[in-house]
Amino acid sequence: MPTSVRLDPAVDARLESLARITGRSKAFYLRELIEQGLDDLEDAYLGAAALEAHR
Repeated sequence: MPTSVRLDPAVDARLESLARITGRSKAFYLRELIEQGLDDLEDAYLGAAALEAHR
């Protein structure tokens, strides 16, 4: 599903550099960041909610 995100120019430059150096696409790294970040957010927020529900 296409999604649009506006990045700070400095962040975009870092992402562009990483993609160029590694030969992978910016989209690859954006997907990786979202998947890993979502895992972290789920752990933090859903874990906290589960703990609160059991109190």
